[in-house]
Amino acid sequence: MIVTRKARDFFSPTAFAKRQPHQVLPELVYRHNSLIRRKLGNVDLHLQENKAVSLGIAAPLVNSVVIRPGETFSFWKLVGSCTEAKGYREGLVINHGRPDSGIGGGLCQFTNLLHWMVLHSELTVVEHHHHGDLDLFPDFNRQIPFGSGTSIIYNYLDYRVRNDTDQAYQFLVSTTDEHLRGELRAERIPDKKFHIREEDAYFHEANGKVYRHNKVVRLTRDKRTGLVTSKEQIIENNALVAYERSLINAPILTAAPTPESDDVLVAATA
Repeated sequence: MIVTRKARDFFSPTAFAKRQPHQVLPELVYRHNSLIRRKLGNVDLHLQENKAVSLGIAAPLVNSVVIRPGETFSFWKLVGSCTEAKGYREGLVINHGRPDSGIGGGLCQFTNLLHWMVLHSELTVVEHHHHGDLDLFPDFNRQIPFGSGTSIIYNYLDYRVRNDTDQAYQFLVSTTDEHLRGELRAERIPDKKFHIREEDAYFHEANGKVYRHNKVVRLTRDKRTGLVTSKEQIIENNALVAYERSLINAPILTAAPTPESDDVLVAATA
């Protein structure tokens, strides 16, 4: 699969974005900081420390990349393979639906950050994979809606974004002791603003198992008028909860709501 992806890219007419280390675009589109060390159930904290090291190695390889009109950003094109020889350490990976460890594990947090910033822009996501069928870890200071993250494996599960606009965009990324920090910048301030939110979120039981449901939607607002011009569903999740139900800090419904029960709930709330 790795060889197939390399061959496909070699013969593809796609123009891939490159780093421009001496250029910083003037306008800030969106900024986000992601906590590096998070409590993830019973995951070994040593893997979190290793992830911090791996993120510190990868960040400079993506930092300052400029995506010009018509170009495509590829995470793996910039970062390359993650090996011990390059300094990457063993971190958390998902293997057959279960937490495991592997060299370079935890870098999906990097593409999670990039994806969250991209969702607040006019850039076009052309390749995105995620773990939407499993809820692997209980919430701990969650900043973004469940299921809006990414999954990557070198190099055939990539995160790619194409610039279909008429101006250049740029990622600035760095690490501190606590955070992976990101900025999405552009040549001009866009005339649209985006808001991502979670809807229809609940836990429910089915056949003795607990599932987590939600929808992630994006609202587009015209900055000049303040009016919402469009609403689109990014993704809908109905994920099997893979941790103890005692760690769920929300009611667990005995069944998934039907459209009729949703209407009743809205009316009762009103």
